[in-house]
Amino acid sequence: MENTLKEKYKDYFKGKKYNITTFGCQMNEHDSERISYILEDLGYTFTENRQDADFILFNTCLVRENAELKLYGQVSSLKKLKKAYPEKIIAVSGCMMQTKNAREVIVNKHREVDIVFGTKNINSLADLIYRYLETGERVVDISTDDVKDDFEKYNSTNDFKAYVNIMRGCDNFCSYCIVPESRGREESRRPYSIIEEVEYLASKGYKEFTLLGQNVNSYGNKTDYGFTFPELLNRVAKIPGVERLRFTSSHPKDLSDDLIYVMRDNDNICNYFHLPMQSGSNEVLNKMNRHYTIEKYIERVNKLRKEIPGIAISTDIIVGFPTESEEDFQKTLDACKQIEFDSAFTFKYSPRPKTLAAKMPPIDETIVQDRFDRLLDELYPIFNQKNKEYIGRTVEVLIEGESKNNPDVLTGRTDTFKLVHVKAPKNLIGQIVKVKITENTSFTISGELVN
Repeated sequence: MENTLKEKYKDYFKGKKYNITTFGCQMNEHDSERISYILEDLGYTFTENRQDADFILFNTCLVRENAELKLYGQVSSLKKLKKAYPEKIIAVSGCMMQTKNAREVIVNKHREVDIVFGTKNINSLADLIYRYLETGERVVDISTDDVKDDFEKYNSTNDFKAYVNIMRGCDNFCSYCIVPESRGREESRRPYSIIEEVEYLASKGYKEFTLLGQNVNSYGNKTDYGFTFPELLNRVAKIPGVERLRFTSSHPKDLSDDLIYVMRDNDNICNYFHLPMQSGSNEVLNKMNRHYTIEKYIERVNKLRKEIPGIAISTDIIVGFPTESEEDFQKTLDACKQIEFDSAFTFKYSPRPKTLAAKMPPIDETIVQDRFDRLLDELYPIFNQKNKEYIGRTVEVLIEGESKNNPDVLTGRTDTFKLVHVKAPKNLIGQIVKVKITENTSFTISGELVN
């Protein structure tokens, strides 16, 4: 049947364009790369102009309420376009669609949307498009199937950095988080499949790899693979052509000494660790269902810094979690002072449906905003001081592209994930170069190319 439809529509996609808007994390970005490959395999070509596209897709995130509201607004803005050009196809995918409440909003209130699918239906996208073309009726297809091991092809936004999924879903059930609902329970890919994918990408010239999972530290826990995450990381680090290796995200409760030693003993594993703290208060951490104390968290940070001198540590912090008192918040500030993070993703608590925390009484928004502002006032000088320590040093930078504000300036990352600005020729994009650092802000460092 599929081959028959493929033949029937072989000329349909010629000259047609697609546009993808991605909300959310690196895993969502990688999902969009897979979607892009499928669409181009059909015959679509990419356009940055959403209005000009024949296939318009929103790949959604449900972690923050803002992303959810932004999606509804952007989808609504296409009602006139769809009415004027009914042959255009509008699709919504991703984490939001994996949950019943958000899916019903799209299905019931946004008739302009033609195709709705979830995080586990990406490989079926071509079939969903064929179904829509055949019937002219909306297609809603949400799967709960287990993750497939096969190496799924995708279009990377460049030819030097690649994301590789090693697992999907999460079993931690933090009380504020909807990921177990939207991404499902934890499922690990087989190690041989992951290694095969990295080997293939390295043979194509990719230099930097990021292993992705909701909690990479628990990789393999529910399997009989006989492979822990440190063992997988060590094996991937040994693949020829892997010049830089990163991973995200890690859960503090599962951060083992073995992982720290593997990082220490492999020079191509980047000296950077993203370790979400969320709060400095044990009372709040307990209500968040995080399964560690702030004392344990600090002990893990100290171990990382002892074994890997110069490592950069970033974090996530939530302000205004229900029941957070002023005393609890002060403990978060104290922890930030003690740890001295290199950078942080900071959030005001956002209630998510079907989570335990959503049932707790919220804190007044003015109090939350005040605490959020005070947190940034504490963090930014620390970030500035951390970056200032780079002045005078020569660092290796993977050049990633042009600066958004100045096309004459290129940007890239150190192995410690510092964002670097440098004047350099465009032919160095995708190359690792040496840069002597001369200036800094709280968020970037900049310098001169070293020949």
